[in-house]
Order: sequence, then structure tokens, then C-alpha cells
Amino acid sequence: MSEQSMLTHLQTVSDSLESGATMQIRYLLNGALPAQDVARLLESSPPKERKLLWELIDSENEGDVLQYLSEDIGVQFLKEMDTERLVAVSEHFESDDLADLLQHLPETVVKEVLASMTAQDRTRVETLLSYSEDSAGGLMNTDTITIRPNITLDIVFRYLRRHEELPDMTDSLLVVSRSDRLLGSLPITKLLVADTDLTVRDVMETEDEVIYADTPVSEVAQLFEKMDLVSAPVVDKNTHKLLGRITIDDVVDVIRDEAEHSMLSMAGLDDDEDTFSPILKTTKRRAVWLGINLITAFTASYVIGLFQDTLDQVVALAILMPIVASMGGIAGSQVLTLVIRGIALNQIGSTNTRWLLNRELIVGLINGLLWATVIAALTALWFDNLKIAYIIAGAIIINLLFAATTGTLLPILLKKMGIDPALAGSVILTTVTDVVGFLSFLGLATIFLI
Repeated sequence: MSEQSMLTHLQTVSDSLESGATMQIRYLLNGALPAQDVARLLESSPPKERKLLWELIDSENEGDVLQYLSEDIGVQFLKEMDTERLVAVSEHFESDDLADLLQHLPETVVKEVLASMTAQDRTRVETLLSYSEDSAGGLMNTDTITIRPNITLDIVFRYLRRHEELPDMTDSLLVVSRSDRLLGSLPITKLLVADTDLTVRDVMETEDEVIYADTPVSEVAQLFEKMDLVSAPVVDKNTHKLLGRITIDDVVDVIRDEAEHSMLSMAGLDDDEDTFSPILKTTKRRAVWLGINLITAFTASYVIGLFQDTLDQVVALAILMPIVASMGGIAGSQVLTLVIRGIALNQIGSTNTRWLLNRELIVGLINGLLWATVIAALTALWFDNLKIAYIIAGAIIINLLFAATTGTLLPILLKKMGIDPALAGSVILTTVTDVVGFLSFLGLATIFLI
């Protein structure tokens, strides 16, 4: 659905709810729109309207819509369902998606949902639940087609014809031993053109990329991007036993989630931040980071307070102070963003950190000299005071060098400490550039003006 169509449907839904004309909404939610677009409508509606819309969705369509809702909103609806309804809805989910949602439900509910499944489906979901949500094991789907290496391609064709449909994104069949140890794969493209009298062993590929179950999802995404994969098998690290497979549609979700994580973390927001979440919930989530920011702001204000006598004597300093802090903040944010991206792509390590730091220091120095000259010239013209011009020029250079150093080393240090650089980096960086900016500017002013 195009953005314009979405806005049109939102307006239609809003008008219909106000007038009480629910029949048109029911038509939109239960057939006129695909499940993906119904999910977008729900996510784009305030909580009160969202609840009304959900109640208008027919029970047989709930599972389809839930698959496309964000995790935070989907879990809200699931928690309001009774067990019988949950069981019915769970039939619409792929095993990996169902496992993700079950991790957020009470244990008693999870047990009842699992008990309602067939033995095969229950085993699949329990396998997925045993792995971390952020690992390849938690991301994989256990719905795979496996074959033995000693059968002919003709038998493979007959075996496939017995399936009503193949699992989504099936670009190859996985070849396993009797103990389910992965031996290789048979691409569908090879299967279609090879002589049917040949055995699977004759045409299968044995050098495919495999992914271990404990591999972080970020590394999985990088592997898919690097190798242009459509799907990849997931195996146990010790036994090489096939556990499942990961498909490109799940990897796209990972890439999107990581992009959202980086963007929201820079503002101190959670990954599952809902645009239309209730007031108290939103307030609680944001209050923590506002409190942290208040502490950093008081730290910067304390530094300014140390130079109150200097500010009282030279009013121009109070006018120019924000320039020094702002320049350092922007320069540091540029470096911080670049380094966080490099860490996410596994491009930065102990072998190249020194080179990167030296590069950023040189860039900071060149930019510092350039803009210090410009700012000093403007300051001299504005206040007709060469001393203040020299002082602000020196402070700009000092702060840009500190910004380059902090922006480079801070995310690397936070990563080693097990702290998410995207979440904490910007707050710490802002404090450093503010404090160093004010300290250098007012300190130099105290030395040379007072």
C-alpha cells in the first residue's frame, strides 16, 4: 500500500468510527485489505481506536494480522486473549514467529499453548524457545525439507510431489545423514536440469555457508549480505546436526530492527517504542533518559559556575559559549556515528583502532584550524576584541580534538564493557564536549583576560 493510500484509509477509518459506521471498517479489515496493511492501520492508530479496530477483525483473521504487527503491539493483544483463543491464533504462525511471541507471555499460558500442539510442532517451538531471541537459533525456522545423499533425483522429484506446497524461500534441499548431520545442499536450479538417474551425492554442493545456532543475528545479517544468500542452514556447533534454516525475509527484519535500534537509541528510546503508546507508558520510558540528561546538564552548569567571576567581567563570553560546545558536539557525533557503524559491521578491532584514532585527530585538527579561523574573524568583527577572538579559536581547536578522541574511543570502550554504544554513547559524548568546551573557553579567558 502506498503512503497516500494508507493516509486515505486512516482518514476513512477515523471518520467511520466517529459516525459509528462500522460496516465499512469491517469490510476493510476482513478482506478488502491484505493482513500486512491491516497491521499498518492498527500501528498507525491511537490506543483507543486501535482497540476498537482490533475488536472488528474476525477471529479467523486475527492470526494473519498478528504476524505483521510489531512485537510490542502484538504482545499487548495476545495478553488480553484467553488460552482457547491463543491456541487458535497460534495455528497461523510460523514456528519461529510463534516462539518470539511466546517468550513474552506468562509461563502458564505458554505451557497451555504448547500442550495444544501436535508433538512435531511442539518439539519445533520448544527447540526455538531454548535459544536466545538474538541468536541464529532463535531466528531460524524448523520447517525444512531434507533428503539423503544416496537416493536418485527421480526419487527426490516423487518425494517433492507428495508435498502440497514447499516452505517459503525454498531455494535448495538440505542433504543430511541418518543422524541428521548436515552434509550439503541440493539447489533447486541443479535439481531441475540434472539427469534424474543421478544420485543426490553426484550433484549436491558441500561448500555451502552454514550458521551455528549461537551466532548473533547481526553476524547472520552480515553473512547474508556478503554472500547474497536466500536461505542458509543452521547447525549445532558441536555435532553439526541440522536444526533449521534462516531465510532472507527474517534477515530483512533483523536489518530493519537494527536500523531502528540505532536510530532510537541515539535519542534514548527503546527498540519497541510505539508511536501511539499510552501517555504514562511513554512518559516512563523517556523519563529515565531525561533524568540522565539532567545530571549531565548540571555537570556542565557546574563547570560554568566555576568561572562566574570571569563571566561577570566579560559579558561577551556568555554569548559565545554555546558556539564552542555546539561545534564540539556536532564533530563528536559525526565520529561517534561512524565508529558505531563500523563496530556493527565488525570493521573495527585492535589492529586498526590506532589508525582510526590518528585519522580522526588529524581531521579534527584540520577542521579545528579552519573553523577556528572563521569564528575568530567573526568574533573580532563583532566584539572588536582580538583577545576574545584568539581565546575562542583556541577553545574550538581543543574541543574538536577532544570530540574526535571521545567519539572514536568511547564506543569501543563501551562495547568492551558490554554496554550498547548506540544507547549510552551520545549522552556521554554530549557531556564531554560540553564540559571540555566550557572549561577550555572559560579557562583560557580567565588566564588571558582577567
